[in-house]
Amino acid sequence: MGRALRADAERSVRAILEAAERVLAEDAGASMEQIAEAAGLTRITVHRRFANRQALLEALAVSAKQQLIDAIEEARPDSAPALVALYRVTANVLRVKSAWRFTLSHATPHTSTAVALWAEIDAHTVELLTRAQGEGLLAPDADLEWTRQVYYALLSEALTKPGADQDPAAPDPDALAALVIDTLLHGAGPRG
Repeated sequence: MGRALRADAERSVRAILEAAERVLAEDAGASMEQIAEAAGLTRITVHRRFANRQALLEALAVSAKQQLIDAIEEARPDSAPALVALYRVTANVLRVKSAWRFTLSHATPHTSTAVALWAEIDAHTVELLTRAQGEGLLAPDADLEWTRQVYYALLSEALTKPGADQDPAAPDPDALAALVIDTLLHGAGPRG
């Protein structure tokens, strides 16, 4: 019986987090009651899982960052050539970032768990960029920390690309990944 209750609790936490992401994306000041309603749960159930709004925001931050790590690892970046791995990771990350736009684009609480997850994301990214550099995709003297920052900026910008709401191909993570990788590796200059 304890196992069924645990599964039920996990489902309600997942429903709360997903509802919170949707509701807060529309109204960053939404109440816990509005989030509970969107999750199809009572306010009491939400408060049982999250003592207050701060606890909910912290859980959102950890959940979104863990999903980014899962997306990176799912791409199996160590088992493919760097270009293929970079493309797979980028497409997977864009899928997660698209689903968690509010949480990943707003300043969210930095608990020690969230900070550790972000450090793991950074480490995965620098490892992949190091492989790309080793395979000649990036200049041998490229500053990989700067390249990481530029890559992250490109990921964010890809999701807010002007005209994305009118262009049916714009929200496609695969098309956006190709755009991000092409821009990262070749910039906007003329092709040789």
